[in-house]
Amino acid sequence: MLNTATSAVEVTHIEEGFQVVRIKNETAEKEQFEHAVDHSFIQFHFCLKGSVQLAFNEGSYQLPLQEQNSYLLYNPTRDLPVNLNVAPNSWVVVVLVSIKKFHSLFSPDADHVSFLSTENRDKKYYVDGKVSPSMAVALHQLMNYNLNDAIKRLYFKGKAYELLSLYFNTKDDPDVEACPFLVDEKNMAKIKMAKDIIIERMTDPPSLADLATEIALPLKKLKEGFKEVYGDTVYGFLLEHKLEYARQLLDSGQHNVNEVGLKVGYSTGSHFISAFKKKYGTTPKKYITQN
Repeated sequence: MLNTATSAVEVTHIEEGFQVVRIKNETAEKEQFEHAVDHSFIQFHFCLKGSVQLAFNEGSYQLPLQEQNSYLLYNPTRDLPVNLNVAPNSWVVVVLVSIKKFHSLFSPDADHVSFLSTENRDKKYYVDGKVSPSMAVALHQLMNYNLNDAIKRLYFKGKAYELLSLYFNTKDDPDVEACPFLVDEKNMAKIKMAKDIIIERMTDPPSLADLATEIALPLKKLKEGFKEVYGDTVYGFLLEHKLEYARQLLDSGQHNVNEVGLKVGYSTGSHFISAFKKKYGTTPKKYITQN
């Protein structure tokens, strides 16, 4: 944590697409904090103590955040750099999560989260809320971390996950319509079906048009929805899956390179070798000998 006399700021990169920012201003003056964040990130702002002003449009618009309150911010159409004016004697935690990472936190198939619905797409969100007692505990533990630095990232990861799970726990909040990440169950089921189909038929996948017809979803919504949920195009996702499966087959030691290529849908060994090398930086044969 970067310290002045009685204030401190720290940005911790937990993993790709996931950051935690801790700000303690225990001075008698306002402190400003700026951090570049692009439009692919959801922002969670939590004020534990004091108050903070969130500034937008180069400071022309101010959004106040008071003690024991939170804001969720998301704008898919423009970048929202973090620009905070932290009042004296204030503590703030900011959690930044990319859309791709956010989906993966809930389940591998993002069954609980979706921006697929027409009314949600390209929509800005400024959702305010209270910091619950259980969230406050996790936040204070993040702020007062004093364990060995060797396990710091692991600790932060666990606490940040806990914090988000508490934030989205709607068991005691029947007004779930207030949450912008509600699942569009019908379309989500179709997107998941599309993923299952291409994996099951990875050696001879259907065309996008045929896939859209099979799952009864417009082609445009299939392409947009698939990328939104899985962070990649349909065939981009399939390629990643095929190569990862190929790597696992090679690790098993039960198949030679040509057999693995055929099992994942490559009709020629040269195409498989080329794709594998592009992905992993080495040929399948060298990969086997290195492992």
